[in-house]
Amino acid sequence: MKLRFAVAASLLALASLPIAAQAQGLVGGAREGAHEGDRAAGPLGAVVGGAVGAGVGTVNGALGIHRGHRCYYRHGHRHCRY
Repeated sequence: MKLRFAVAASLLALASLPIAAQAQGLVGGAREGAHEGDRAAGPLGAVVGGAVGAGVGTVNGALGIHRGHRCYYRHGHRHCRY
């Protein structure tokens, strides 16, 4: 009985992980999309960019794609930003 409960609890925890990832992508995507839209096209661009950014951020969060990880080489050494 305890084993069945542990398995059920583990499956429930694993099933809830993508929901948390989507929520993080939603906020970051909306913020970045609104900023870029405002920069490019003013207030209307901010509204459209926020909506599109929220959608893209949610999909990227569900798929586990993190945009903030960038690596580059300088003077023969690899540097990464997270």
